[in-house]
Amino acid sequence: MDIRLGNGFDVHAFGPGDHVWLCGIRIPHDAGLVGHSDADVGMHALTDAIYGALAEGDIGRHFPPSDSQWKGAASEIFLRHATDLARERGFRLANADVTLICEKPKIGPHASAMQARLSGIMRVEAERISVKATTSERLGFTGRGEGIAAIATASLIKG
Repeated sequence: MDIRLGNGFDVHAFGPGDHVWLCGIRIPHDAGLVGHSDADVGMHALTDAIYGALAEGDIGRHFPPSDSQWKGAASEIFLRHATDLARERGFRLANADVTLICEKPKIGPHASAMQARLSGIMRVEAERISVKATTSERLGFTGRGEGIAAIATASLIKG
C-alpha cells in the first residue's frame, strides 16, 4: 500500500470587490481577493496539497501565472486537474482537510456548501472532506483584515 500526504498553503490580499470565492462558493463581502485567477485560497491550498502528495510541485508549475490563459480562471480547473492526475496514477483520496484563516467573512455558515462543492469537483464523498476556519486572534495580516490564508492537507492511497 502506498500512502501519501501533502500540505498546501496559500494567501491572497483583499482588494476591490463585493465578494470572495472560497472553496468554490461565492460569498458576499465588502472586498474581493486579489490574484491571477479567482484567488480562491481554499482551493489553491488544497490543490497544492494534492500536488505535494504526488511530488508534482505546485499550481504554478502546472498553471503558470505568466500564462495569460489562466487570468481570472476558476480554481476548480486546478483542483480537478490535481485530482485527475492522482487518479491517473492509481491513487484515491483518503481525506482532505482545509482550514481558512480570516477574521471575516464568517466561514461557518458556508462550510457545508464548501464541503459539498469540493466533493463534487473532486468526485469523492463529502465525508472525506473537511472545511473549517479559524481566526488569527487579530494578529498579523489576517488579523488586521488585509487578506485570507488557507492551509490544507490531503492524503492519497494506492493499493
